[in-house]
Amino acid sequence: MTTPEQPTVIVRMADAGDLYMSWRWLGNDYERGASMLPGTAVAEAVERLTAALPDPAQPGGLERAMTTGAFASPDSEYLLAQSLSRALLPYGLAAQLYDLHTRGTRPHIRLQPSPRVAQVPWEIIAPGPELRLVDLADISLLAPASIVHGPDRTARTWSETRELPVVAVLDPRVPGFRADAALGSVLGRMDPAAPLAQRVTEYRNQGRLLPAVDDPTEAFRRTDIDRSWLSEALRGGASRLTYVGHVTAAAPESGQSEASELHLACAAEAIGFATPIRAHRPLSAKDLLLGTHTLATEPIAGPQLWPIPSRVALIACESGGDMRFSEALGLVAAMINGGAELVTASRWPLPTDLAFQRLAGAPPQVHPLQDAICAIDAAHEHQDPVTTLATWQRSRLAAWRTERTIEHSPLLWSAFATVRT
Repeated sequence: MTTPEQPTVIVRMADAGDLYMSWRWLGNDYERGASMLPGTAVAEAVERLTAALPDPAQPGGLERAMTTGAFASPDSEYLLAQSLSRALLPYGLAAQLYDLHTRGTRPHIRLQPSPRVAQVPWEIIAPGPELRLVDLADISLLAPASIVHGPDRTARTWSETRELPVVAVLDPRVPGFRADAALGSVLGRMDPAAPLAQRVTEYRNQGRLLPAVDDPTEAFRRTDIDRSWLSEALRGGASRLTYVGHVTAAAPESGQSEASELHLACAAEAIGFATPIRAHRPLSAKDLLLGTHTLATEPIAGPQLWPIPSRVALIACESGGDMRFSEALGLVAAMINGGAELVTASRWPLPTDLAFQRLAGAPPQVHPLQDAICAIDAAHEHQDPVTTLATWQRSRLAAWRTERTIEHSPLLWSAFATVRT
């Protein structure tokens, strides 16, 4: 949550050939503003960003992003950040942010990006030498108002639920897929001494972990975490949901954001809207929204089957992909519709720790993805998760500037965006 002393600026965008941006301040006397950003410059900057992102569908796409793409070195990444700044940061807003910066004040920027710029990592935008937007401000995204104010939505607040269990879905085994297959293991064999295993141990010792396990490594690669298990765990009461695994994002050109899918340990016989893949039926955003509507003689609504807790982390490839649709009804929207007040998700495909090591030459002892999961998890336990996560991102940026090694690249840490109601 934003502290009373922290100025907040609401920034909204709309695509209409050019990109139209407006902003208004809460908590200080700056004038509101509006700007028309030329569509050609926006398109060129977004195209440059897209070329730098991992594309697992293309042969060698992930390796190119990590070794020769713009995110592979600080110098080329800074040029990308500059191009995004020139195209997307209006002078009037930049001047106001810089004025606050010179006075030692870091505001909160709440963005509602248009679909065209939904993948932009606003945190890395570089309005000046050695200055990024995350240096100037804490940043979050606005949840769609139509979802937040839905007539049947039951919101759950952190202050009332923070002592309840943490539901942890950690790299579940997808039926029909080996560990090294397309929907195989994200985290690999878990070492009890690894950062994420240690985090799981803390929750187990507090009696707050679901699934309940004796050995922390038993929380990973489970075969029993399907939609029925998840429903039971959430209906029993939860403070948070953390999902680490695979997401299949719907293509923006399909116009079907509700087709985005989570991959749990669900068998193909499970009831749901998604088409089975081999021995597995994914859990789609449509399932979370509609439940068993039209699928059962006595249907149950999605938010009743899966009452979503206050805070959700979706650590998976393009789990926040519904922001790229004009009508966002994907996984993030489904979580908010189900009761969440805050969701952290990724803007693009995420490299695994193994990819950092094998493709980009990172040392075997580093765990960039695990470290990111732990940082997001820690932020979600904090009273002010947005600022806490931004502080971690600033620490990653500092390491990128000084150590200049791939494990600190914004390719990973700037992929995450937090959507708030």
